[in-house]
Amino acid sequence: MSPSFDPTPIWITVQLAASTTALLFLVGTPIAWWLARTRSPARPFVEAVTALPLVLPPTVLGFYLLILMSPDAPLGGLWLTMTGDTLAFSFSGLVAASMLYSLPFMVQPLTAAFEAVGPGPIEAAASLGASPLDAFLRVAIPLSRRSFLTAGVLTFSHTLGEFGVVLMVGGNIPGSTRVLSIAIYDHVETLRYAEAHALAAGLLVFSFAVLVLVYAFDRRARVRVG
Repeated sequence: MSPSFDPTPIWITVQLAASTTALLFLVGTPIAWWLARTRSPARPFVEAVTALPLVLPPTVLGFYLLILMSPDAPLGGLWLTMTGDTLAFSFSGLVAASMLYSLPFMVQPLTAAFEAVGPGPIEAAASLGASPLDAFLRVAIPLSRRSFLTAGVLTFSHTLGEFGVVLMVGGNIPGSTRVLSIAIYDHVETLRYAEAHALAAGLLVFSFAVLVLVYAFDRRARVRVG
């Protein structure tokens, strides 16, 4: 290992991915439940908004988020008033941007899982006196636990590899916003290919291993159900 190796970007990246995944469980689950159950004409609009990061260039998303997080903007100004710190070029800003960028990886698997559950088990629970919240917590979530695991793993892994959004919103501040992808880019720019290779290879191996585990778990679960 190189004497100049700095593990800080790895720690910041893991913190970012963990925070993003945990918060998206809280935010994405009700969105997915609503999408799976609603007949509202607004559903295509909400689906398009949640899926937008899949087709929108990350730099475009990051650019508009940077504008929103500016101290002169309402959102950025409110955050500055409440915390005394700017939202742009901060770890908190990275978390907010990552939540938007990784939203489809949480919402889409959960929406599909809730649709697969169908109304039958929920109606059966309601007939036994369960409230809508009880039916959701005790029926829908347990029946969808495999998709919760998949959504969590994919969201975490996707956040690890973010580049365009985090560069636009967080910049390259050592010890604060320099995540793995930015560190790799920085090493390549300064011709430190050995350090770049070490970080890139580690990220490649981790991402591949995660996908293998997800597909293996999904296959075993399908065989067990079948």
